[in-house]
Amino acid sequence: MRRFWKGEVGWGGGLPLTLLLCRVLGSCEWELGEPSWGCTLIWARLPSTALGAAYGTAKSGTGIAAMSVMRPELIMKSIIPVVMAGIIAIYGLVVAVLIANSLNDGITLYRSFLQLGAGLSVGLSGLAAGFAIGIVGDAGVRGTAQQPRLFVGMILILIFAEVLGLYGLIVALILSTK
Repeated sequence: MRRFWKGEVGWGGGLPLTLLLCRVLGSCEWELGEPSWGCTLIWARLPSTALGAAYGTAKSGTGIAAMSVMRPELIMKSIIPVVMAGIIAIYGLVVAVLIANSLNDGITLYRSFLQLGAGLSVGLSGLAAGFAIGIVGDAGVRGTAQQPRLFVGMILILIFAEVLGLYGLIVALILSTK
């Protein structure tokens, strides 16, 4: 039996889900302590950015489906919000890969919390950006079907929503390479 918690041996006493995931997936071989914080949000940052991207894709896709009934010629022009929502998930993937590759046995608590902060920044900003892209994309696509001049305004607002996720990626890269 391995020691997971100071004073507790084996699986008893409530093994944290993060450490359990790390053990199952084989990426962490540490006691609960400094390195496990670095492993903690590898499994939380990618799903949160993917959740934002999924919401943005679903919400924009609903608008595209509703719009395509009236104006099927605008389907390819209206696919831009879906593509922009998918890019948000890539931000989380980039940071997760960078942090997963930097995990080792000699990691300090300071470095682990930097990685935790990097995961939170990219995850939460990706979630917010995905929601913004979904809402703007849905309304923008439906509006563009009725008034084509709204397309440029929709694209500008989508760019501003995408930049929210990019800010989180930049902060995460700064924190993870520090």
